[in-house]
Amino acid sequence: MATLITIGLVGILALGLFLYEKKKMNTHEIALIASLGAFAGVSRIPFAALPNIQPTTFLVIISGMVLGPLNGFMVGIIAALVSNSFLGHGPYTIWQMLAWGLAGGISGLIFYQKSLPAKPVLAAYCFLWGFLFDYIMNAWHFLNFVYPHTWQTFIALYGASLFHDMAHGISNAAFAFVFGKDLHLILKRYENRLNGVHYEG
Repeated sequence: MATLITIGLVGILALGLFLYEKKKMNTHEIALIASLGAFAGVSRIPFAALPNIQPTTFLVIISGMVLGPLNGFMVGIIAALVSNSFLGHGPYTIWQMLAWGLAGGISGLIFYQKSLPAKPVLAAYCFLWGFLFDYIMNAWHFLNFVYPHTWQTFIALYGASLFHDMAHGISNAAFAFVFGKDLHLILKRYENRLNGVHYEG
């Protein structure tokens, strides 16, 4: 079952890449997406020694909010590839690509071309994504390393990860509360300076 699900995830990623390839882009947009993805991935490295505390998820979320769902999805994919180029690739990389891609894509679907939410709302949203990201990665761990696959083992795994999930959520909320407004403004200004108009996500 794990193999079939992984194949399905590859299909989802391939679909996202196909849609992005069909999208009209200019060199400025490509450079911006690549730079944001690389920055989000590299930003994970200084925090590698801390238990599930990193700004990558927050950066991907803000990128999706400003640049739209497809661009946010691509930033998430690139972030996973770049960070794991330093920290180590494995079968989990595909799941991380999907999880961060969804963080950027869904954030774009909800918030693109809208005003930035108030700080408490943005922090709460980023807090939630700390759990959502980890729940996706827990599913990978459950399918590949936990036996038997029962509701009891499923609940036990997710319960055991609560501390790390909380650390991810709280750190996301803190980054969003302190840096969210400024980063959103910087990306908006940079986007407009390069293109003169908003990207179509």
